[in-house]
Amino acid sequence: MHIEQLNTMNIKVLYFAQLRERFGLSEEHVQAPASVRTVKDLIEHLSARGGLWADTFDGSQAFRVAMNQEMIALDTPLVDGAELAIFRPVTGG
Repeated sequence: MHIEQLNTMNIKVLYFAQLRERFGLSEEHVQAPASVRTVKDLIEHLSARGGLWADTFDGSQAFRVAMNQEMIALDTPLVDGAELAIFRPVTGG
């Protein structure tokens, strides 16, 4: 195993509804660098891809996040091997 691999975190990211349609994928495996420690850090890491990613995660759109099927805050520390779901809030009427 390379030293770089020891310093990364593997996260399975799931995208739902509008995010899935916007990105054109329902899930991906992200190998995040050691600097990515919280959910907010991961969102910023995804945003750094530019284009639709930057537009989506620029702070102007609300979204919710669950880690391992539990709703969490953006300052929640990530856990290696976690499943992270990102989706837009659902409103009813």
